[in-house]
Amino acid sequence: MTTIDLVYFNAGGGHRAAVQALQEAAKEQGRPWTLRPLNLVRVLDPNASFQRLTGFEPEDYYNLRLRRGWTAGLAQELKLLQGMIHLAHRPMLAALRRHWLQARPDLVVSVVPNFNRVLAQSLQAACPGVPFATVMTDLADHPPRFWIEPGVEQHLVCGTPRAAEQALAAGVPGARLHHVSGMVLRPAFYRQVLSDRRADRAALGLDPDRPVAAVMFGGHGSRQMLKIARALPDTQLLLLCGHNAALQAELKALQRPAAHVALGFTQNVPRVLQLADVFVGKPGPGSISEAVQLGLPVLSFENASTLPQERYNVQWLRELGLGLAVASVRELPEAMRGLLQRLPQYQARVRWVDNRAVYEVLEVFDELLRTRGAAAQGQREQAAALAA
Repeated sequence: MTTIDLVYFNAGGGHRAAVQALQEAAKEQGRPWTLRPLNLVRVLDPNASFQRLTGFEPEDYYNLRLRRGWTAGLAQELKLLQGMIHLAHRPMLAALRRHWLQARPDLVVSVVPNFNRVLAQSLQAACPGVPFATVMTDLADHPPRFWIEPGVEQHLVCGTPRAAEQALAAGVPGARLHHVSGMVLRPAFYRQVLSDRRADRAALGLDPDRPVAAVMFGGHGSRQMLKIARALPDTQLLLLCGHNAALQAELKALQRPAAHVALGFTQNVPRVLQLADVFVGKPGPGSISEAVQLGLPVLSFENASTLPQERYNVQWLRELGLGLAVASVRELPEAMRGLLQRLPQYQARVRWVDNRAVYEVLEVFDELLRTRGAAAQGQREQAAALAA
């Protein structure tokens, strides 16, 4: 059986979500592959020494900051992280090389930034000829050495023309550049749900004839959602709180003129989003792509707290006419009024986007595996001819 290792970590939810999406799509299509999720933290720290020393996982601090909205200054901290990765390159290279020698994958795919140099070099040291690909889960790179690693044998899968332009400018050969039509989304976001939208809204206590905005800030929510709910008193809201039960309870207790529903973690995010007309949240590449896929214009934020790798996403929304962005919650009411007044025009722009990336990425995998198989067959034939 052909094995594909999918490298991820749990800093934010988008990396794991991309792995799950690719697994589900490959199963749906009956691909003859075993897709093995590989948590990079587990390989680099197999004994969980960091957790025993500090009491939390390496990704937990980052995720806490996302939940609390403490994201200002992360651009500077990213440089510090990249410096630490550079200093730890040799021990990480050795640990990963040992892993590949044991795992023996046929293809390795990274859906994480910052570590692609050491991933590519360790794989080539342990398993020469095994292809290494990076599937960008951001709409654009945040150079230098974030997603794109010049000078390494890295196939790069880009979901926007901007990302592809950055790759070419960084010296990635055209033969190693693969264009897809957006971010990788779970197959559930492509399925039509044949139920009564009006009845489902009414069942939640929402007025079926008034607009509804879905508010989401990742799998653990954010206290920013409380500010949003207070800033939009006359807008019906579906608030997706994820695993944050405390936030859900606070939002449920909130008194507002318009109806609102606070939901906890659900696997059926596509169905919930389909009940809304507009999406409100931070400009995460996955969440805004999910909203657009389901026909929702986006109302997002652009300020000093915007993650550095997500700043292009607001530009992408504006360039394609898919929504608006504000600097603060205080500007939300006016922006929401403007969005709803022109809702049919925005919805028409959103429907124009055709993202089939999760299936296109599987075609890239198939191409890389077939190319590797052909190269291996050629080497065998050459060896046989020399031996004859």
